[in-house]
Amino acid sequence: MRRMKSVATGFLLGAAVVYITMKVLQNHGVTGWTGYVEAAAEAGMVGGLADWFAVTALFKRPLGLPIPHTAIIPNRKDAFGEGLGTFVGENFLSEDVIRSRLSALGISKRTGQWLTQPENAARVTKELSAAVRGVLTVLRDEDIQKILGEAVTNRLAKIDLAPPLGGLLERFAASGGHHDLVDMLVVRAHDWLEANPEAIERAVSSEAPLWSPRFLDDAVARRIQRELVKLAANVRDDHNHALRKALDRFLADYAQELKTDPETGRKVEKLKTDLLNHPELQGVVGSGWTAMRQAVIEAAEDPDSDLQTRAREGLQSLGRRLETDTKLQEKADGWIREVAVHLVTTYRDQITSLITDTVAAWDGPATSRKIELQVGRDLQFIRINGTVVGSLAGLAIYTLSQLAF
Repeated sequence: MRRMKSVATGFLLGAAVVYITMKVLQNHGVTGWTGYVEAAAEAGMVGGLADWFAVTALFKRPLGLPIPHTAIIPNRKDAFGEGLGTFVGENFLSEDVIRSRLSALGISKRTGQWLTQPENAARVTKELSAAVRGVLTVLRDEDIQKILGEAVTNRLAKIDLAPPLGGLLERFAASGGHHDLVDMLVVRAHDWLEANPEAIERAVSSEAPLWSPRFLDDAVARRIQRELVKLAANVRDDHNHALRKALDRFLADYAQELKTDPETGRKVEKLKTDLLNHPELQGVVGSGWTAMRQAVIEAAEDPDSDLQTRAREGLQSLGRRLETDTKLQEKADGWIREVAVHLVTTYRDQITSLITDTVAAWDGPATSRKIELQVGRDLQFIRINGTVVGSLAGLAIYTLSQLAF
């Protein structure tokens, strides 16, 4: 800027030197062409001085003189800040501008194209993992355990469990979901009974009277064991066995009792209350949170963990959908537009006041210097142009006056 100021001042001084030279030549009898050059130089000085005054008056008082309407920027700084805030609010933060601009950008499709790149998906996963680790590290286990424990206790305490449990059991029985459980139990029971006949013998011996002979106890135990194995095999192989049917009826009847019988409901509520008041419940919740927290932190720290691998794959899959699915694009873009419009319309005054307050807090002279450093170099061309254009205008006027008169 100093260099450009020197150049502009050089043009002005050059015009002054030419003007003085022409005056000297005229005083020594050189006439004719010197009048044209003199007029051009004189007009150039006037133009240069006028533009120097105009440019200087923007930033400070020319020559320190208290001339009205000078030092415009330091004196009108606050008004400029308010005007800038209003301009930004009306032209950049209006609802129509936000909607049209975001619609033209196609943010969701661009985001999808970006996410399909493996390195970008890995980058997002890495940042999310760091955020998760940070959050879980900051959180206090005692606070989370207390919140979770109270949430579980309070939530369950307000719910009448019997009817929903009855509905769940009814749907479970109707769908035959318990059949797989029965199959597993009878297979295990059959295998255990075959492999552990001595257990039956010990049970029979412990319950037999003292006068009963040992061979008779063993015979009874073997018969009981054979019958139990046979029963387990029959239930295992016959899906229409009477015991299976009885279990179906029991589950259906109990489901109805849970839904409709007040006494059954009271028993369930008592069991629920006893469970919620048991001190071990809070310990279970706390240990569950601690285990989950540690597992998530370890997975977030390991780039090859299943969690991070699935996250990367999920992000890439989302990216492919955003890139190709026009309906999803429209839905995502619409959501982005509505969120942006809501934020802008809600906080527009705060955003514009940030500009206004920031400018108002600036020191006037310092602000003037900062702005002058940014645009002052270009403004010096105004001075140069003023000197050159003034010279040409002065030459043209002098020439026309000579021709006319």
